[in-house]
Amino acid sequence: MIGSDTQEVKRKVIAILKILRDSKAPLGARVLAQQLKAHGVELGERAVRYHLKLMDERGLTQLVGRDGRIITEGGIEELGSALVRDKVGFAISRIELLAFRTNFDLEKRTGLIPVNVSYFPKDKFGEALRHMKPAFEKGLCVSDLVATAREGERFGEAIVPRGKVALATVCSIVINGSLLKAGVPTDSRFGGILEIRDNKPLRFVELINYAGSSMDPSEVFIRARMTSVADVARKGDGKILANYREIPALCRPIVDDVTAKLRRAGMGGVLAIGNASEPVCEIPVELNRIGVILVGGLNPVAAAEEAGIEAESHAMSTVMDYQSLIKISDLI
Repeated sequence: MIGSDTQEVKRKVIAILKILRDSKAPLGARVLAQQLKAHGVELGERAVRYHLKLMDERGLTQLVGRDGRIITEGGIEELGSALVRDKVGFAISRIELLAFRTNFDLEKRTGLIPVNVSYFPKDKFGEALRHMKPAFEKGLCVSDLVATAREGERFGEAIVPRGKVALATVCSIVINGSLLKAGVPTDSRFGGILEIRDNKPLRFVELINYAGSSMDPSEVFIRARMTSVADVARKGDGKILANYREIPALCRPIVDDVTAKLRRAGMGGVLAIGNASEPVCEIPVELNRIGVILVGGLNPVAAAEEAGIEAESHAMSTVMDYQSLIKISDLI
């Protein structure tokens, strides 16, 4: 349908369609322009309106109300057949973008941090919290700091859908962003399912490489019901969401300093740090590199899903002000 467009126009159209697909409410050109910037696409409000007009004509989008747009069945079909190069590597691009947008000040404890956003049915949210509580208490998360919003409220860059409650959990990319600010390059390799035995990380049993995925691995594993977070929280054995990073061995002192300051600010997430050039959790490590295992930020949500409470989760969703977060214990 958009075969005659240039590659650059295709990229912009696909980006707009992705945002509209993920939104539960019609979006106008101004909001779309803001969200496109978060996806690394620089497009002014007037240019967005121009693209939307063309997309309306092609049946990819539909005008609702005065200025809002929704995606049509044709738009969803177009997304499904989008260029492979527009899909592959989207996860790694999101990691890099959110790491760059993270500007948390380790000393002042102010600034933006990356979060995952999950939507729960409002009549199930209290029950979901009860199932998530043990995972938070056991430290099977990046942080016990969260944020919530009710239906109709703006949450990050989206509006909470009718009948839903939104929950933001801190994403492990906060470590990438903090290390980036400290001058440490981080190679984000993959997300996976990590086996825990006697409360200690043992080995990865499933892996998805970020560079070859259009989705965050955590979303895939949760939907496939491949976790047993509740078991880990209860008895110390099971499978959780985790991520693997590599850093230069010479940067180890800086990494230790940054992660210590993050812990004091209520954000941990580091499960294991290996030694130079040595395997960690049975993952081989390149020469003069160190492997780092990070806990997945969506583990508490996975625990709720294991209990039969379905949630719509968007990993690596957006950034939020650190000072707007509260402890999960205060929420419960």
